[in-house]
Order: sequence, then structure tokens, then C-alpha cells
Amino acid sequence: MLSTATATTMSVATTTPAEAVTVATASDTKPDFQPAASTNVRQMSRTERVLYAQQVAKRQIGDWYRYGSAGPDTFDCSGLTMYSYAKAGIRLPRTSDGQAAATRRVSKRNLRRGDLMFFHSGGNVYHVAMFLKWQDGHVVMVHAGRTGEQIRRDVPWTTSWFGGTLRPRKPEQQLEAQPVR
Repeated sequence: MLSTATATTMSVATTTPAEAVTVATASDTKPDFQPAASTNVRQMSRTERVLYAQQVAKRQIGDWYRYGSAGPDTFDCSGLTMYSYAKAGIRLPRTSDGQAAATRRVSKRNLRRGDLMFFHSGGNVYHVAMFLKWQDGHVVMVHAGRTGEQIRRDVPWTTSWFGGTLRPRKPEQQLEAQPVR
């Protein structure tokens, strides 16, 4: 009699309170990305929510593009950003054009993790991606490209794009106890 053993592996990665604890098992290759039990999305600052949305989008890398899809396993470009921000408790319109209208523009040099990149032609927004970082002078983004492709990290193929953010205008500040005089 042949015996096969199946192993269940568990990996836990703890990060900052704004990021999640991820638990994966062999039978669950892609768990839904949720905040740590001690972190409530509603209690996060707006900046933390934007960073959390970026983490959600990165977790979708490897999923397939599907036109008109907004998750949880297939996405088009605006479906990916809408899904990621929804997991962070921020509502976005369904289309890339609608999302562009819902964000505050920021210069390319002022992009921060989780900000959005809107690709345009002739004044029409046709694609949205999420900014990840600057690397060697180039933008690195995550996006759902087109049919037949998986969600992936990529660099822009054109300079015809602008940045948009959902971060607050001024950095959120921690309230400090003021000395009594």
C-alpha cells in the first residue's frame, strides 16, 4: 500500500501595524489578504489605508487579466485598483477615467507607494496602474495589462501618464501631549 503524506505549511509574516499578517497553507495557495486581527481597517489613518491598498494589489500578482472583472481572482486594470482600495476601506469608481476624476493629481516626482498612475491619449484615460516605487530612475508599478497577461510588476511603456493620490493633502500627524504651563 502506498502512502502519501500531505504537509501543511504555515508562514506568518509580521510587519507594521498598517500591514497584514498573512497565513498560507498548502491547500490554500492564495488566502484573502486581510489586516492582522489586532488591526482594524476602520482605525487606520488614510495614509495607512493607501499603503494597505498597495499591499493588497501586490498580493494579486500572478492573477489573470479579464476584461470587466473586479476580483477576487481575475481583474482588469480599474477592477484591480478598485478591489485593492475597497479592501482598505476606500471606495473608488469602477472605471479608470472615473478613478482619475476621484483622485487629487500629484506630480510624478511626488508619487508615493499606493498612488495611482493614469495613462491617457488625447485627453482620455484608458488605463490605471498602482505605483510601487522608484528603482534606478524608473517607475515600478503593478497593473492588470491585457487579455492573456497576468497581473505583474512592470514599468510604464509611455510617458503619457499622470499621478493621482488618495492620500491626505498634509501628512497626518500624531497628537502629542502638550506640557501644561
